[in-house]
Order: sequence, then C-alpha cells, then structure tokens
Amino acid sequence: MKLSVLANLYGSKTLEETLQILTSLGIHTVELGAGGYPGKAHCNPAELLAAPAKYDEFIATLKKYDVEVCALACHGNALHPDKAIAESFDTDFRNAVLLAEKMGVDTVITFSGCPGDHEGAKYPNWVTCPWPEDFLAILDWQWNEKVIPYWKEVGAFALAHNVPHIAFEMHPGFCVYNPATLLRLREAVGPVIGANFDPSHLVWQGMDPVAAIRELKGAIYHVHAKDTKIDKYNTAANGVLDTKHYSDELNRAWIFRTVGYGNGETYWRDMISNLRLCGYDKVLSIEHEDSIMTIDEGLQKAITFLKGVCIFEEKPTTMSWA
Repeated sequence: MKLSVLANLYGSKTLEETLQILTSLGIHTVELGAGGYPGKAHCNPAELLAAPAKYDEFIATLKKYDVEVCALACHGNALHPDKAIAESFDTDFRNAVLLAEKMGVDTVITFSGCPGDHEGAKYPNWVTCPWPEDFLAILDWQWNEKVIPYWKEVGAFALAHNVPHIAFEMHPGFCVYNPATLLRLREAVGPVIGANFDPSHLVWQGMDPVAAIRELKGAIYHVHAKDTKIDKYNTAANGVLDTKHYSDELNRAWIFRTVGYGNGETYWRDMISNLRLCGYDKVLSIEHEDSIMTIDEGLQKAITFLKGVCIFEEKPTTMSWA
C-alpha cells in the first residue's frame, strides 16, 4: 500500500514546488486536481491535451521527481440543474478522462452529482427523508431521469477511453453519499462505478468505516486519508446535521481533522487492515482539510501517523506458521 497526497492543498504553488515539498517528505505518489472543485492548479487537462509541448513538460516534471500519479481528482456536479454549471463540470470530467487515458492513469475521482427536483429547478435538491411522500417522488425522478442515464453514458465514455474506474466520493449533498447509494448506481451502470472511500464523510453520518468497507468489498477504487472529530457536546444538543460554517469549529457538531486527531491508532489500524482484507491494496491519499492546523504541519503529522502506525508496505505471500 502506498502513501499519496491530494496535491491541491498546495494549489498556490507550482507543480514543481509542490513536488519538491512532497518528495522531501518521502511522498512519491500523488493525486492531482484536474478540474471541478479541486481546481487545475497543477494539471489542466484541456491545456495539456491541446499543447504537446506543455504535456511533455508536465510529464518531465513528474519524472524529474520520480513521482507517480495514482488518480486524477475532478469532483463536481455534472447533474446541476443550472445547465451552464452542469456543462462546465461535465466538460472538466471528460477532459480528465481523456488526460488519464493519455497518461495511463486508471482512476478518475468525482461526485455523483445531485439534480434539482424537476426540469425547471434552479438549485440541487438533496433528499434525505422518505416522508412526506413528495420526497420519494423527487428521489425517483432524480435517479431514473437524471442520475442513472447520465452515468450510463459517461461510464461508457470512460471505458471507451481506457479508464476503468470512476471513483465516487460518497459525500452528503449528492445522490451517492453512502454504501447503499453507491452500490445502487454501480448495479445500474456496471463495475466502472466504484468508491473513493473517504471515511471523514461517513463518520459524521454515524457509519462505522469498517462496516462500510466490508459492504463495499470489491468496489473500492481509491481511498482518502482524512479524519473527522465528532463534538459530543454540540452533537448531544443539536445532532449531526450541521449548517454552521466550517470555520465555526468550536460550535459545530463535527469538523474535519488530520488523521489521528479525529480517531486514534486502533481505529485507523482496523480500518486499513480491513481494506486489505477486502482486497484493496493501492494507495492512501492524504486529503488535508484540517482548519485547526496549518497545511504544512497537518500534512507532516498525517504522514508521520500513517507511516508509523498504519500503512502496510509489504504484502504477505504465506502464513509463516501454517
């Protein structure tokens, strides 16, 4: 299992400056933002595909630092009811797939998206309740008219361009936000659909990451190493459905943390062991979104934690005692 970093945490720096930092910390595998919410600071697919000289320079920079790209991150909402917004995300994703094909990268990460509640909607409508029954009618329309048809077409596009893995980050606010919804879409579309397993978004919803990993056995294509700390006092008073700004750390029900600062060593060891037991042995890609720590300190602590207590660097071929 390799340790990776989602490099857009250094979006204010050049690709070369970012790789200098990461390789100095012992990181030689990266996940690059390639459109959508992660941005294109280090990797602009449209530009790289259109300009061979820029592409060659891009690849040369990666080789200079002996860095492998494990995935392209292009999170977005290509099902947004605003057609201009949806088209922008869709274009970014398709360009990321084309660049992944050119680079030989097998995984592009995104969100499932979330439509509105009818053709004339202005904003997405994330349904979380089965009653009143209006909500179930919205949900049926979203899945049958928007989510499944779109991803059937885009999944076929990805496969046609030799990208076998579309990895959905299961994120509240989008139609795929837990194992059940991920598996529902995978069943409808096929195994091109899988999970970018980010435990931070599951923890605050009340899921046990190990149970989720076992539920998703065979369907996990990428893993984000990011933690969440539940504030038991704020949660006891108001529950976990929290719309306070992320900067209001003291009063929120939960906040994102660097790995090891939301949950401890045993928790992460068990999670990573179960990833291997369920057949996943690729990368743990650190996504730094800890607002209490600086980027540099939070990243360094995450690397130290994962290297020291969690990550498997060798794969056994036999049971020595058997």
